[in-house]
Amino acid sequence: MRILISNDDGINAPGLACLETIAGELSDDVWVVAPETEQSGKGHAVSLRTPVRLRQLGERRFAVDGTPGDCVMMGLRHVLDRPADLVLSGVNRGCNVADDVTYSGTVAAAMEATLLGVPAMAFSQDYRKRLVHWDTARSHGPDIVRRLLDTGWPEGVLINVNFPAVEPGDVAGVAVCRQGQHDFSKQKPVKRSDPFGYDYYWMAGWGLDLEATKAGTDLRALAEGRVAVTPISLDMTDNQTMESLTARFA
Repeated sequence: MRILISNDDGINAPGLACLETIAGELSDDVWVVAPETEQSGKGHAVSLRTPVRLRQLGERRFAVDGTPGDCVMMGLRHVLDRPADLVLSGVNRGCNVADDVTYSGTVAAAMEATLLGVPAMAFSQDYRKRLVHWDTARSHGPDIVRRLLDTGWPEGVLINVNFPAVEPGDVAGVAVCRQGQHDFSKQKPVKRSDPFGYDYYWMAGWGLDLEATKAGTDLRALAEGRVAVTPISLDMTDNQTMESLTARFA
């Protein structure tokens, strides 16, 4: 099995090293194509107006000065000499649940692979108080990948996996769940000044958990110490609304 891995935290991120270990337990044909620098929050962006540069760091290891989407496109359509069987993205430092998936470069890499016809999974490791339990993703990741591959999933769908912020032995199981919803009501730019007196802004109040207590959500699964596994469809059509609009414009 040929595996391409990427991320949004950058080529030197500890989460990428974690994912390399996971992939290495599944195959001896693992390729890395990851961003030269951190691309968190870039979503499913691709570089259309600037050139993309590729730097080879090893036999099967490459850095791209672009987005996660650029990396997967370069990996699948340029770097690899034959098709990949699987794309893995991550392991992100911090969870990518609920509405996070619309911002996440980690999920975007899996989206790009899915658009290009390759099965893909996105991996993220939740953490608390700056303590990141990489061993949790490292310990549970290979088995989850194997079980997902054995089961399979439709074309046009990616699998989003989030590991809880607990030690490997404290994981309370795996929950297959839907996306939850954050509360963004407190999100706003925070104004500050640099040493030269010029204003700049930080985006703050990011993604408070609105549905952490609602059963069946990825937020609830992480709160309970379980691995959250969420299938995400690239077809974002709301069928119920489409039916009502169709009736209105008939």
